Amino acid sequence: MKNRMFQLFACFVILSLALTACGGVSPLSGGDAPEETEAAATESSPIEVEGDGPTVVTGSLNYTDLFFTLGVAEPVVILEDQGGFVARDRKFVIPVESQVMGQITSDFYTPPFTYSLTLPSEPKGTLNDVDHDGQQDPGVMIFAVAYWTNTWGDPYLERRDQGGGGWSSAYASTRVSDASDAFLEVFGGQYVVYAPDGNQQFPSGFGADEKLFTDDDPLMDLPAGWSVVDMDQSPFALDRSNAPTLDLYEPESSALDDFTSLSYTEAFDAMLEKFRTEYAFTEYKNIDWDAREKEFRPRFEEAEKAGDARAYALALRDFLWSIPDTHVGMDTSALNDDFLADISGGIGLALGETSDGQIVARYVTPNSPADEAGIEFGAQIVSLGGTPINDVVEAVLPWSSPFSNPEIARLQQLRYATRFRLETGEVEVSFINPGGAEKSALLAVVEERDSFSVTSFAYGEPETSLPVEFKILPSGYGYIKISSFSENQVLSIQAYEYAIEYFNQNEVPGVILDMRHNSGGSGWLADQMAAYFFDEEVISGKGSTYDEVTGEFYMDPASEAVMIPPREGLQYSGPVVVMVGPACVSACEFFSYAVTINDRATVVGQYPSSGAGGGVEAFLMPENTYVQFTISREMDADGNIHIEGGGVAPDVRVPVTLESFQRELAGEDVILEAAEAVISQPKGAGITPTKSPKIASPEEAENAFAAGAQFFWDVAREQYDEEIFEPRTLTYTIPLNNSETLIWAYAWCAKDQATLEQNFSQIELNFNLNGEDLLTDQRAVFETESGGSQCRLVYMALSDWQPGEHHAVLTATFKSAISDGIGDIPYAPGDYVDDYAVYVSP
Repeated sequence: MKNRMFQLFACFVILSLALTACGGVSPLSGGDAPEETEAAATESSPIEVEGDGPTVVTGSLNYTDLFFTLGVAEPVVILEDQGGFVARDRKFVIPVESQVMGQITSDFYTPPFTYSLTLPSEPKGTLNDVDHDGQQDPGVMIFAVAYWTNTWGDPYLERRDQGGGGWSSAYASTRVSDASDAFLEVFGGQYVVYAPDGNQQFPSGFGADEKLFTDDDPLMDLPAGWSVVDMDQSPFALDRSNAPTLDLYEPESSALDDFTSLSYTEAFDAMLEKFRTEYAFTEYKNIDWDAREKEFRPRFEEAEKAGDARAYALALRDFLWSIPDTHVGMDTSALNDDFLADISGGIGLALGETSDGQIVARYVTPNSPADEAGIEFGAQIVSLGGTPINDVVEAVLPWSSPFSNPEIARLQQLRYATRFRLETGEVEVSFINPGGAEKSALLAVVEERDSFSVTSFAYGEPETSLPVEFKILPSGYGYIKISSFSENQVLSIQAYEYAIEYFNQNEVPGVILDMRHNSGGSGWLADQMAAYFFDEEVISGKGSTYDEVTGEFYMDPASEAVMIPPREGLQYSGPVVVMVGPACVSACEFFSYAVTINDRATVVGQYPSSGAGGGVEAFLMPENTYVQFTISREMDADGNIHIEGGGVAPDVRVPVTLESFQRELAGEDVILEAAEAVISQPKGAGITPTKSPKIASPEEAENAFAAGAQFFWDVAREQYDEEIFEPRTLTYTIPLNNSETLIWAYAWCAKDQATLEQNFSQIELNFNLNGEDLLTDQRAVFETESGGSQCRLVYMALSDWQPGEHHAVLTATFKSAISDGIGDIPYAPGDYVDDYAVYVSP
């Protein structure tokens, strides 16, 4: 407790794209690197060139990667400072002053697109002395022309736009290796270089080590001004023409594999080889590719022999469905008629499974065969077609296959268990209505879709929505719904930052993130959006992909996914809850995991997320069929596979009950309700600590006070400014993420020392910690003059807080009416209680 004057006294006393624009290219080996005719030469070689140097460069980029334009809103082509590559500095951030923006001169979304870039007369890039002669020379500015996408801030690329820093490894005028033995090394392509005078030198080849900008590089003289260096020739050639052409290279590893010209069987063999070598989770999922070849290749052969496109599509579908990975799939448009035939028939019954394992009628279509047979909402379903219901469910192979997470597969099996072909005719159902006995009924299979739609993961979702939407809930908490990481990235960030800034400006006490319906997109975008809830950089994970050199999966030690927080005003520091569900997939799951790092957020849901924990590549099969599969093995910061299979599991599981089914049908959001309940209680609530905090000696308390330890009332969520003159109880909530020393104090001020002594003769103090009264000799006392009044602070210092819920109750009993001599209103006798609940995060 502190009375009104103490306010014065207190014044004396807080996957995606990692390093680059995209993936790497073909290994630096064999014929990929230009041969060096004089590998050991390091002396300067004069080269005759014509022209005064380029003033503009033009070119094109012919991309085939089907994900290239995903989410891109502001594509840019820039003159990219190569100071990072020269120094092999993977954290090099391209200086804004060095960035020269080009113009995209054709439709970006129709490959190839073209560009034009005017070279400045006085560039402001990094000067690099690359002649390795032991003398200090001005050096040269070295640039690549590179494609990027701008998402954050102004038109220039900041660190987050640059994937954390480094240099382009794809879609640039340079050719860059992704092989493990030459990772991110430039092995060809073209540089645009600028020499401030005619006395500078530049490598004329790669040297014996086949690496650029090393001691064994042979050298050539550079004319003053701009030159293009062609590293695909040996020795390197200079182009001083006025308007040279520099095309940007799509790396081989990013280029689309197109098997459309192959026969069905040839395409199957090519596809199977990709899966054998490049699929990320073969060992993790114990997949036998030989067995799959034996099972499925004959079907492709038969389809090819018969010229049967439908049989081919079914064989391809079934092969992909045999791989338990949500990311594996195909465009099934060619099989739409089969899908519609399989799901058009129903009996007006949708199944659900409660948390205690009961399979029940979660929805009965009005006037349907199930309704007319007397099946009620909540009825236990015993059997279907004479087969026990659990056996029926387990045998279902849903059209939404395959699944990484068995728990999500089970939900879809429940959904498809009551779908039939219309020619099925009738189905026998055995059921037990609530409070009734078991009955059986023969139900006609009719054309109805309501009972199928109601169990869709997207049921109730709007057909269209912005990728990021926010609001303030009636409870006062902030709410952000992120529906995609694959839509317009600039729009997503602008809406997201507006929401975070609004929450900060209005001191919103907590934020609930709704990730329940988000099919993924850019893993890099997901990580950086999670970073808005942190105040320092955090490593969120790492990944590995197949390396052709070793034949193994390679994880570059320096390639870590890092969350980079925005400026301080856009960091949200309050409590955070994340809602997840089965329709949270891929990048959605990486975001949901990332915000839980360091116990930053609590996950709430009825089910885990999808469990799709890798990066994907797409390719084309015959009949122009789109296929995708998982090629990158994503892991946490310690190298553990953390998403694939199990997904992001809720910290707080919301029970699935008949009541929850009923409330959902009525339009109520039981998961959001649970999230609001969780966020209103700090972490540690309901947990009994192993012991109470350490109580400092009076001398230790004095030292803590002098060192600036915070008071209980400084860190409490609640603030009570109005003075109360009647007995009362004030409750306070103190959330602690980590243990720290806090001052627990009673403060009182009076007009003079005599009044202060008289007041305290009528005040009895009791400090009670976790149900135990503390001794008076454990208290420290501090007295001071403040604003012309005399003040006394009776306090303790508490430290070593154990995780859980602590209660510190300070009771000041006024034995009689007390006047402090400052105001006209006396304090009535009775108990003045300050009840602090201190929650320490586990």
